[in-house]
Amino acid sequence: MDIGAPVEELFGVAKAMVGMIHVAALPGTPFASKGVGAIVEQAVCEARMLAEAGFNAVMIENMHDRPYQRRNVGPEIVAGMSAVLDAVRRAVDVPLGVQILAGANREALAVALAGGASFIRAESFVFAHVADEGIMDEAAAGPLLRYRREIGAEHVRIFADVKKKHAAHAITADVSLADAAEAAAFFGADGVVVTGGATGKPTLAADVRDVRAATTLPVAVGSGVTPSNLADFWEPADVFIVGSFYKRDGLWNEPIDPDRLAALMRAVGQLRGT
Repeated sequence: MDIGAPVEELFGVAKAMVGMIHVAALPGTPFASKGVGAIVEQAVCEARMLAEAGFNAVMIENMHDRPYQRRNVGPEIVAGMSAVLDAVRRAVDVPLGVQILAGANREALAVALAGGASFIRAESFVFAHVADEGIMDEAAAGPLLRYRREIGAEHVRIFADVKKKHAAHAITADVSLADAAEAAAFFGADGVVVTGGATGKPTLAADVRDVRAATTLPVAVGSGVTPSNLADFWEPADVFIVGSFYKRDGLWNEPIDPDRLAALMRAVGQLRGT
């Protein structure tokens, strides 16, 4: 199988840069301070900056809604993310993705379908783990793929985190990262995401190589990508999801820093030979 084919089909390139927009805290969440209009405006501004810098796709995530609820988010979150996605879709001409924390994969899929997104990022797709929101005790793959079929969203790809960040995996200590990736492929994921321990924390290049050797699915690096380590991931990975480095001081909750954004894309250009 040509591993690059599905990535190029989705993103237009064989090595895809995906910029993460950390949507401001939505109404009803503990740190909410803006109305939906202002939240949408901020997300659109960031999406335009990322697209103009050369990112191949943009993903929206309700990162500021902390502390997250375990799977059961309210209709206000679905409505807010739908409003953001619709505005971003009209503002930029790149593929879009959705993630709704924590583990709200069905809701992300519904938002993606309604708003014209091409992919979602799913937590707890295979196996159980202990997240900082509590025990994710049921694998999402079975119900999620059936729901995708039910609502006619089979064109929306699912990138599944394996042994995800912000979680303890002692209960699957006898399951290797490679085994988890194989299980995600067996259960029907369209791609897998490998991360470090937390948002912005570097992913281990050895972990990415192990997963690459275990599956022909597209492999995404899901945390800690920087200009200095991008080359370590370039050969074994296909997709690079970035949401922290290009922010001020490299912190996910700060505004985008144009200089850091440009530095990252210069590194990308060097690796692409452009």
